[in-house]
Amino acid sequence: MEKSIGFLSFGHYQDVPGSRTPTAREALVQSIELAVAAEEIGIDQASVRVHHFARQLASPFPLLAAIAARTSRIELGTGIIDMRYENPLSMAEQAAAADLISAGRLQLGVSRGSPETSLRGYEAFGHVPVDGETDADMARRHTALFRSAIAGDAVATSDPRMTGWSSPLAIEPLSPGLGERIWWGSGTRATATWTAEQGMNLMSSTLLTEDTGVPFDELQAEQIALYREAWAAAGHAREPRVSVSRSVIPITTDEDVRYFGVRAQQDSRDQVGLLDGVQSRFGKSYVGEPDVIAAQLAGDAAVRAADTVLLTVPNQLGVDYNARLLRTVADHVAPAFGWAPAHAATRPR
Repeated sequence: MEKSIGFLSFGHYQDVPGSRTPTAREALVQSIELAVAAEEIGIDQASVRVHHFARQLASPFPLLAAIAARTSRIELGTGIIDMRYENPLSMAEQAAAADLISAGRLQLGVSRGSPETSLRGYEAFGHVPVDGETDADMARRHTALFRSAIAGDAVATSDPRMTGWSSPLAIEPLSPGLGERIWWGSGTRATATWTAEQGMNLMSSTLLTEDTGVPFDELQAEQIALYREAWAAAGHAREPRVSVSRSVIPITTDEDVRYFGVRAQQDSRDQVGLLDGVQSRFGKSYVGEPDVIAAQLAGDAAVRAADTVLLTVPNQLGVDYNARLLRTVADHVAPAFGWAPAHAATRPR
């Protein structure tokens, strides 16, 4: 299986000691600069997390368009856009425009979202579930309309007073192929099956909102296997893509030890706990000497099963630090689980 690697930035910013991103502007500008550096290294994807009412990246399309204008090859992604907050038709226009600027490099991760600081924050954005509908149902409804719109389906009717006739209207612009590059962020085996039935790619993170007692990577690999089975059963024509996220910190300098030496011991195993009242399993971090974590990742069942591995980066440490981290992963870690930089130039769009 051809492997891709990318970075996933949460885009944190805060004016605290040690932060290289004290302001939102710094977080945005450095996200662009890190994507440029990652492309030069040979990394396949630059992705950003979207989170509202927090000091993090929140509005992805201007940022993705800016990255697209500064790069030529690297894929641009989100992990994930919370569809409870989105106007599907406005999002369809923005996504199509950004995808056209990038020449078809967008890989958009969408989902119901994750636990957040705001209480029903999507209502402040003007989105309220209809009677009998949960917020998760609303997210799926928004996603269905968004996907219909980017496919060119009619979503409005022309005004005869302006056009002289009544006819169906699609959004403009449209970006061919974007519909095949939508990923659903799935936290359970059941939603992975649903994702396959819907014909979306699968995005699975370092958190699963279920726990069967088996190690995280094995549970996630089972999720991926069920997704692939459901995809085959649905009879979709194309091959799907599957991504997993991992926290990977190679320790090669005294600076790395200062920042992450203690974490190497604390986060070296899975964690189980309640999240929104649901028993959940959190994946471990891979922190240590490059050859050690390379061997660990090569043995990770879900990493082996996925075609794309997204590496969460400590963006507040700045572009230089994270570019060095990605270079170390590219040179000394990722080849152990089947990645090679030449793949980046040959991957079909």
